[in-house]
Amino acid sequence: MSEPGLPTAPTVTPPAPFSGRRRAVSTSALVGVRLPSWAPYAAGAGAIGVALGLKALFGWEGWGTSFWTAAVLFVIGFTAWSFSVEGRRRAKDRFASTLIYASFVAAVVPLLLILFYIGVQGFSVFSWDFFTADMAGVTSRQEGGGLYHALIGTLELVLIASVIALPIGIFTAIYLVEYGRGTFARAVTFFVDVMTGVPSIVAGLFIYTFLLLGFGMRPFGFAGALALAILMIPVAVRSSEEMLKLVPRELRESSYALGVPKWRTILKVVLPTAMSGLITSSLLAIARITGETAPLILLVGYTTRVNYNPFSGDMATLPMMVWDQIGKRAGTTSSDLTTARAWGAALTLVLLVLILNIGARLLARLFRPKAQ
Repeated sequence: MSEPGLPTAPTVTPPAPFSGRRRAVSTSALVGVRLPSWAPYAAGAGAIGVALGLKALFGWEGWGTSFWTAAVLFVIGFTAWSFSVEGRRRAKDRFASTLIYASFVAAVVPLLLILFYIGVQGFSVFSWDFFTADMAGVTSRQEGGGLYHALIGTLELVLIASVIALPIGIFTAIYLVEYGRGTFARAVTFFVDVMTGVPSIVAGLFIYTFLLLGFGMRPFGFAGALALAILMIPVAVRSSEEMLKLVPRELRESSYALGVPKWRTILKVVLPTAMSGLITSSLLAIARITGETAPLILLVGYTTRVNYNPFSGDMATLPMMVWDQIGKRAGTTSSDLTTARAWGAALTLVLLVLILNIGARLLARLFRPKAQ
């Protein structure tokens, strides 16, 4: 008994004894029931079936409406199925995952369809003569002819533009990363960003006004190469700058600690380390200008014959050949042959860009620094 006047100790209820059955129920609720592995396929098949039924019922034209209807039905149906079986938490996870995969498909499927359609339409005209003959003397309704003149012109202009733009871009990136401080460096960065968004036709108008009108010249290949170089420089600067920033600062500091001058550190340490990235960025910049058309209309013109001299006379390029053949298709002297040649030139242009990207990957692996 407690003495009068003293507080009474509170009564403590002992914990309930451990129950193995209660723990088993809690573990089952934590694990939960999962949908079978075939559930996404079943939900997709059901969504496609319902979309096709709605297409037949309402008479939808084309497949775009049916495709998006099936996608929406799949997301809603699969999420509802997951909610009824797995619960709210896993249903939210399923919903987010489905949206991620759907976004990936929405980005990739149009690209694959474009490439497939270009391949089907353009591969029909591929032959040895198509790559070794030009369009001299070939009318719109006459078989034969090829893109040799346009292929040579494209390669020459891209090569000249690369020789001009890549050194400028890489040296500018080296300055911004290694030396750039203060107002001048910020101004260079600002103008590079501005030039990145400049439309290609503006670069063409600048060269046209300064060179062709200013000196009274006719269109020629080198003028187009200058416009392409202007478009190429900001891409080369930004991509090369990012590659140089990836080089660890510890490598630079180790070189400085050994007494190596800064210029030699850049030449012997920074550039070899970033070489694979610089090659990739350079090839991406080249791919950026390969398909440009607007500046070439003003500065290069078009010819049906091969012109090896970029400093005199009109030159043909692959984009201009596509434009020329499609223009004939839209005219009164059109034929299916012009359309086929246009698709063949477009497919060749796509394959050329693909080869550039694959070459960039291979060269990046070749120049990748090896671990000691």
